[in-house]
Amino acid sequence: MPVALHLSELTHAWPGQAPIIHIAQLQLPQGQHLFIQGPSGCGKSTLLSLLAGVQQVQQGVCQVLRHDLATLGSMQRDQLRGEHMGVIFQQFNLLPFLDVAANTLLPTRLFASRAAAASQVWGSPLAQALALAEGLGLPSSLWHQPVHQLSVGQQQRVAAVRALMGQPQLIIADEPTSALDDANQLEFLDLLLGTAEKQGASVVMVSHNARLADRFHQVYVWPTQEAA
Repeated sequence: MPVALHLSELTHAWPGQAPIIHIAQLQLPQGQHLFIQGPSGCGKSTLLSLLAGVQQVQQGVCQVLRHDLATLGSMQRDQLRGEHMGVIFQQFNLLPFLDVAANTLLPTRLFASRAAAASQVWGSPLAQALALAEGLGLPSSLWHQPVHQLSVGQQQRVAAVRALMGQPQLIIADEPTSALDDANQLEFLDLLLGTAEKQGASVVMVSHNARLADRFHQVYVWPTQEAA
């Protein structure tokens, strides 16, 4: 089975500080979903920035989608992320004065490979965006509304549609449910993971909320305990 993620003796430290990350071994098959649980400030978001290629790997093996990130330059890492990953930020990072449609279509407008993948499977990027929005419970009546006018839950769904556009192989999610109440957290997570599974995408999500873990194929508890 192809591997989406392979980490071995991965270590990261900020200048003058003790290592904030040390992962002896972690592997995720393609198409499976990984939950990383740990308290705020433990280094989870830093780990995601390494996996997404935002931060340079300092020490150890960090293979993402069969690419050794330690050997790639910043432009190569940016290209890998843009063409093959979808990122859901904790604060969503939507472009506030663009409408829902423009925000969701952004990956397919920036990367021709994402547009081609959407067209091959769905007929067009717009068709995929509309189908994803419907599947994630985002009403079509909001399609041309600026995202800064949406509720937090609606913005969250826009961010998820954007991340899933163009058939990415890996979804990276940083506390994407933290702004929602308990019932809406579980509903959104089930929709996100179900949609990713249909597209064959792996998901790596970090959270401090242990009650979400049973939705995932694998769980990594920060920093010393690991379970499948």
